[in-house]
This record gives sequence, structure tokens and C-alpha cells, in this order.
Amino acid sequence: MKKSVYFLIGCLLGILLNACAFDLVHIKQIPTQIESTNLSKPSFELEKEVNVDPGQGYRRKLKQGTKWNYVGTVSYGDVFRSKDQILTVEASNIHEAYIVVSSGKLVGFYLPVERSYSPLGDPPILYMKEIN
Repeated sequence: MKKSVYFLIGCLLGILLNACAFDLVHIKQIPTQIESTNLSKPSFELEKEVNVDPGQGYRRKLKQGTKWNYVGTVSYGDVFRSKDQILTVEASNIHEAYIVVSSGKLVGFYLPVERSYSPLGDPPILYMKEIN
């Protein structure tokens, strides 16, 4: 009798654990389409390190000296990616990310796999040096 009760309790706990939602903390995502234009924007190098707080996710650091290349445009700004630094945005899940720049500020991230934009609440200024 005791074994069957323990077995039943074990089964119920297993069902409850599998039914729990994993995505407990998430970042805001707005579906968007990246547009490639014929006009290429100049690449730039970060002159100063930038600490970024995406809100619900983990803090990120954009390293001084990283080079960023133009990828395209979304309605929120120009999208750049770097080969010098792997950039992810994390909450309960990990998302590959590119930066979105508007008026010299980092306004958010473009998530290429999800094809969405994740805005920043307090956009930091980027100290950029144009490069060829």
C-alpha cells in the first residue's frame, strides 16, 4: 500500500514539474522586419565601454574597441553587428542580438532569430569613431 502511495505522489510531482512554465522572466519583443537598403552606413568602433541594462534580462557590456558593421534598418533605427564580440540578451532564454542605434544612442536590440526588436528603457549614448 505504501509503495503505491509513493508511486502516485511521485507521478503527480513529475506531472506538476513538467507543467510549470519555463519562461518566468522575459524580455519585451516587438515583431519587426529588417530592411536592407542600397545605402550602406559607415562602420564604427566604440571609443568607450557601454554598460547596458535591458530591464528584465541580465546586464550586458559593449566592449571598447569593438567594430560594428551595418546590417540594415528597422523602424526604430539602424542595425549593427560585430564580429569582435558575441552579443546575447538573456532572461529565461538566451537570444542572439545585434544593436539598434538611433541619433547616437543604443535604443535597443534586434533579435535576428526571432525577427523582433527589444527596446531599452534608458538608451545610453554610444561614443563612436567612424571607420572604413
